[in-house]
Amino acid sequence: MKLSSILLASALSFSSASVFAYDVPNFAHVNTTGYGEVIATPDMATFSVKVVDTTMTAEQAKQSVDKTVETFLNSLADAGLSKENITSSNLYLAPQYHYPKSGKSELVGYRASRSIDVTVKDLANLNQYLDMALKAGINQVDNIQLKVSNQEEYQQKARMAAIKDAQSKAASLATGFDKKLGDVWQINYNQMNARPVLLRSMAMDAKQSSNSYQDSTLVIRDQVDVVYKLK
Repeated sequence: MKLSSILLASALSFSSASVFAYDVPNFAHVNTTGYGEVIATPDMATFSVKVVDTTMTAEQAKQSVDKTVETFLNSLADAGLSKENITSSNLYLAPQYHYPKSGKSELVGYRASRSIDVTVKDLANLNQYLDMALKAGINQVDNIQLKVSNQEEYQQKARMAAIKDAQSKAASLATGFDKKLGDVWQINYNQMNARPVLLRSMAMDAKQSSNSYQDSTLVIRDQVDVVYKLK
């Protein structure tokens, strides 16, 4: 192999930001990383809520939390939400102690909590379900995530954009070094997971507007690492 070809292969190998986990080929080549992204408008959501209460006895704490959860679940059922879109956790109950500077710890009550995860297939109903949670006595929202129902369709578009980006970069680099682009020698691909839009994480002590999701967008990204031979 000519020294010029070895130097060219080395120079082009460093043109990409990606590091490939393979033995460096003994022929002139170029490494490229293609990036692609598409913008999607969310059409569904998931949210997690929790009810927490502390009372003097374990039974009172349990009854209070269970009542709130039952009220919320009944409201969702009356609104037509299917049970398969609702997940309710078991009761968590723990004693609460006061620790004075001197003396023994003192039992001051019991803290009970339960969580509920809800999948909203129609985004137009999100506000309604959140209002139901507030009216039922739910006192904490852990998070609200906006998603798209046809995730794979958008992922495929982002993947094709990444492939085209890799091809374009490789062709440009080859031309810049007075070479022609050859066949693909290796493809490394690890699908990037879309990050749902996180709207808020708050205690529901004071009602806040949840209309911010209406103008939200979801960016779905993908990337591919490709090694091309050079002619």
